[in-house]
Amino acid sequence: MPVRTAMATWNGPFQGGTGRMTAASGAFDVRYSAATRFGEEPGTNPEELIGAAHAGCFSMALAFALGQAGYQPNRIQTTARVRIEQGEGGFRITRIELDTQGDVPGIDEETFGQFAEQAKNGCPVSQALRGVDEVVLTARLAG
Repeated sequence: MPVRTAMATWNGPFQGGTGRMTAASGAFDVRYSAATRFGEEPGTNPEELIGAAHAGCFSMALAFALGQAGYQPNRIQTTARVRIEQGEGGFRITRIELDTQGDVPGIDEETFGQFAEQAKNGCPVSQALRGVDEVVLTARLAG
């Protein structure tokens, strides 16, 4: 299996400093700062990238599981909301909300929800994020 590589560079002090996160594949090269992470300044942050990775991994895992069971999804769309909070030991990710909607012919809502729950627990990014206090899933069929 291939090894995926990303790099981050930080310049300057925490307040007022800036950084860049890049993928070795060239897929992204984005700037970040304290203001993009903890404020509303345009730019990305590690939590947003974790959310994208989690939503992508979950969607692929769900499509795979559905396909293995004979359901061919037309579309799986997932939004991940990643919450970071300050606690006694510093900042930490405390909650991730996965909101997924599937266009899957021939499946009922309950069965879709069961496959979604399996994907939430089984995708590699979910497994890597087991230290998050709460991962909440909302799964529904389109239309």
